[in-house]
Amino acid sequence: MSINKPSRVAILGSTGSIGRSALDVLSHLTEAFELALISGHERLDELREQCVRHEPKLAVVTGPRTSAVDAWLAGSSLDSQRQHGMSCVIDAIREGEIDIVVAAIVGIAGLESSLAAAQTGKRLALANKESLVVAGELLMEAAKRSGAELIPVDSEHSAIFQSIHAGRSHREIHRLILTASGGPLRDWPIESLADATVDDALAHPTWNMGRKITVDSATMMNKALEVIEAKWLFQINPEQIEVVIHPQSIIHSMVEFCDGSVIAQLSPPDMRLPIQYALTYPERMNSPARKMDWSQAYQLDWKPVDPERYPALGLGFEVARRGGTCGAVLNAANEVAVELFLQGKIRLTEIATVCRSVLAHHDFSPSPTLDELMRLDQWSRNEVSRWIKVTC
Repeated sequence: MSINKPSRVAILGSTGSIGRSALDVLSHLTEAFELALISGHERLDELREQCVRHEPKLAVVTGPRTSAVDAWLAGSSLDSQRQHGMSCVIDAIREGEIDIVVAAIVGIAGLESSLAAAQTGKRLALANKESLVVAGELLMEAAKRSGAELIPVDSEHSAIFQSIHAGRSHREIHRLILTASGGPLRDWPIESLADATVDDALAHPTWNMGRKITVDSATMMNKALEVIEAKWLFQINPEQIEVVIHPQSIIHSMVEFCDGSVIAQLSPPDMRLPIQYALTYPERMNSPARKMDWSQAYQLDWKPVDPERYPALGLGFEVARRGGTCGAVLNAANEVAVELFLQGKIRLTEIATVCRSVLAHHDFSPSPTLDELMRLDQWSRNEVSRWIKVTC
């Protein structure tokens, strides 16, 4: 991609942690990019402040229509146009005034816009895990047909993407090694995990993330979903994917080639780096992200994952192998189960249990349509609620 002419960027989910980091990256690269669109769901005050500070051409609130939203729509903030509804986001993507879509909406709510970007040949800087977990085959097929570029923003998949391009042919890959911090409870005795509180699960040692993804880190469901993502992104067999615990979060992932050489991407934990790389690829530019301090001593450790401590990871490999409707069911079940944990209604250790139960009892289809996936997403959510009533 040439960056001589400013590329028009849409940041979907701009009030989340990834969206805020993306805006910070763009504020340092004003000659290369212009902000065409931002969207937020509920945080109207923050969306208003972003309009004033960054002056996007269009700002869209995608949450329910309320009196506060009506007041926001009637307001003025420099030259930013204000609209309401996901349909406005989709229309803007399809109309051709956007070159790059940063997909940072959390959950399955981000799937429709990711598909729109892929179908219309955009560069899709993908931070929305669910787009690939739920509909990986559909999304990759859409990108292939349109010629869209799909570049991962997750630090782990960005690391693999960078390492592959620093190495050789895809045919020479022996395996991908995803690194995991192990989460805030990695040193707890296994028998104590059932007693972990919400505060315990949210006390991540290295990353500052939203509540849902932080709980996913504690259960390692985030890594389970990343295994599924990696299968689709890199068109690789699940048997060629391995996960190791790396507490320092400096090695973001590695690629082992057939001759035994391993190429890794290292940097301090800072999401601005993979976000910027997805925007500027294949070029690199000066970044606001933190850099390694080579005057300091570092210790880099890794160890295998204990499946008894992290049963959710096994679900990720199972879903990656089976494909079809499994990703939609696992993702939806996990979203509801995490919310129930955050509400104090189930234990942390019950998240993987309920996900496995729902996954085992769903009506599997190997090649589902988008409508089927959305139907099973809702079925899975209802089934978790039913499971809770039966077991409580």
